[in-house]
Amino acid sequence: MKGLCWRDWLKDSLSTGTILCKFPGMSDAEKALGQLRERIDAVDKGLLKLLNDRAALAQEVAEAKRASTASFYRPERERSLIDRLQGENPGPFPGDAIRPVFQEIISACLSLEQGLEVAYLGPEATFTHQAVKRHFGSSAKTVPCGTIDAVFAEVERGEAAFGVVPVENSSEGVVNHTLDCFIDSPLKIVAEIVVDVEHCLLARDGLRENAIERVYSHPQALAQCRGWLSANLKQASLVPSASTADAARSAKEDTAGAAVSAQMAARMYGLNVLRRNLQDHHDNVTRFLVVGKAPQAVGDTNVKTTLLMTLPDTPGALLEVLAHFERREINLSKIESRPSKRKAWDYVFFLDLDGSAEESDVAEVLSILGERCDLFKVLGTYQKADNHE
Repeated sequence: MKGLCWRDWLKDSLSTGTILCKFPGMSDAEKALGQLRERIDAVDKGLLKLLNDRAALAQEVAEAKRASTASFYRPERERSLIDRLQGENPGPFPGDAIRPVFQEIISACLSLEQGLEVAYLGPEATFTHQAVKRHFGSSAKTVPCGTIDAVFAEVERGEAAFGVVPVENSSEGVVNHTLDCFIDSPLKIVAEIVVDVEHCLLARDGLRENAIERVYSHPQALAQCRGWLSANLKQASLVPSASTADAARSAKEDTAGAAVSAQMAARMYGLNVLRRNLQDHHDNVTRFLVVGKAPQAVGDTNVKTTLLMTLPDTPGALLEVLAHFERREINLSKIESRPSKRKAWDYVFFLDLDGSAEESDVAEVLSILGERCDLFKVLGTYQKADNHE
């Protein structure tokens, strides 16, 4: 290094952060790249300061909420904030990335306000676990439960603030046990989550498809992939598991076994992803419900209400109920029935309708049905989910 003592050059470069740009023999393009990286480092430092500024404000909000007994969890505010930021985003930052980035920021700040515990149908690395992470973020404390009943019980006892349970798959239909739990439970639906179901074929390192002898998975996952499995793994026997995560655990222990599971399970159990998108229907989605002790405030648009009711055992009873909604032009998006288990041939009807229970037309119908039905509950008014949350 002619004309410059290397010790002086190194000291100067380290103190200014320009060691790359000052390196002798560096091209103009490399120097420009170094300068851009310095600018990125400066932006990242600024982002870190802003994140801490936001966290400090969240702590002040927590104190104000404790003084006013306001709810710590405001899903409608979170959704409104993220929707607004997506609408205001000028780019080039991808619009679809706004939601997951800010969901994690909100989750981390909420953990400073109050530790949020969420029970869910476990174990870890299932699609229900994925739904929890998507809706509440990674900072929420999660409590995996072995059954849907146990999720409801955790929330009812106050051990968890909220619970997340599957309620419907677009290919295989409703999860009956979730509906049954609502019949006797006092819990309310406070939100819904929709998750794209991407089933992957997972196996130990070195295991090839033609050597697979057993495929583990939850019966519903096997049903959703029956076409692909019968066409590509005819030699393998299908082994039902308690969950897709349990299937991954079994595949980890079986030298000739594979699992149909989520990609999250591959990371957790150290398995390779041999194939993706095994499901027969590639628009396969599962809907999950978030349950809590009290209703949550919702926005003015894009909301739905869920009811359950029993009807008198008389001719035209269901038609009469439907007529009340038809006359007021209230759209019913779903009707399901389940045995009440209180007496033979007695059924409970579950209805999803567009709109809030507070809207005048809807409230009028609900008042009529409350007087007409032996059992009647408004399970909740909540924001509709979409596939991009």
